[in-house]
Amino acid sequence: MTSAVALERDASPTLARLRAAVERALEGKSEVVELTIIALLARGHVLLEDVPGVGKTTLARALARAVGGELRRVQFTSDLLPSDVLGVSVFDQRLGEFVLRQGPIFANFLLADEINRASPRTQSALLEAMNEGQVSLDGQTLPLPDPFLVIATQNPQDFAGTFPLPESQLDRFMVRVRIGYPAPAVETRLLIDATLDRAADVQCVLDPAGLVALQRAVDRVTFDPALAAYLQALLGATRTSPLLSLGASTRAGINLARAARARALLKGRAYCIADDVHDLAVPVLAHRVRLAAHGEGYVPTRDESEAAIRDIVARVPVPL
Repeated sequence: MTSAVALERDASPTLARLRAAVERALEGKSEVVELTIIALLARGHVLLEDVPGVGKTTLARALARAVGGELRRVQFTSDLLPSDVLGVSVFDQRLGEFVLRQGPIFANFLLADEINRASPRTQSALLEAMNEGQVSLDGQTLPLPDPFLVIATQNPQDFAGTFPLPESQLDRFMVRVRIGYPAPAVETRLLIDATLDRAADVQCVLDPAGLVALQRAVDRVTFDPALAAYLQALLGATRTSPLLSLGASTRAGINLARAARARALLKGRAYCIADDVHDLAVPVLAHRVRLAAHGEGYVPTRDESEAAIRDIVARVPVPL
């Protein structure tokens, strides 16, 4: 009990400052900020899916500034090559040998802007980095900085010249987040405020080493066996539901359990409750499942997959 109390006492003030710092740059979007910080604490990656101009890049920059990490941005295009992201060996005439030039992925935060505009070959270059925190180049295995987070953006309404992310790529993202337009009152203030770069004013409230310590604290949050059984029942329900042709994977369940632990810590608890699993099921699972076919040429929407997960979650009994 003493260690649990110490865990809450040590983490809560820091997490409160982190959340407040990021919310200053993305005003009125506390739920979005919470989901992003949960993924960060749980060593997960974030897929921001929304229309341009609602703050996707601002969120990524604010998060990086708040934790004192290095952020690198890559604009994904159809002609982008894996070497443009990972790096490449070039011949150094002065040394008389090939020298590895590391790509932008060697940073604490990689902002993959419009990731679905890159070819599947370039998209797949991120798989090892996102799953194992390392990159294989020219026979070498190079570790990535710790902490490491990929924040990818894509526009769900602009399909011209895009390559839809395959299931294997989507499965590497812990959460899919939609920012949405700001509330009218907030948008009015933004129109009056002449400051365009709100992320530039975000204060650093943490450092990368402190973030790693918080991530380790997440691992110590208690996850009761009854909650594990509840989570497994949710996974099983997605695999047998007539609404879905592809259910959630074991990796999806592991990600949901880790996210639940991170949410508990963010809420000031050293133990998970059913709400931690219940409330995160949609952002963690909806992008990992495939809807049952509705006919040739039919493209299911994001809202439909989220509605299917909500329906399944509503049918699985919550442990008391």
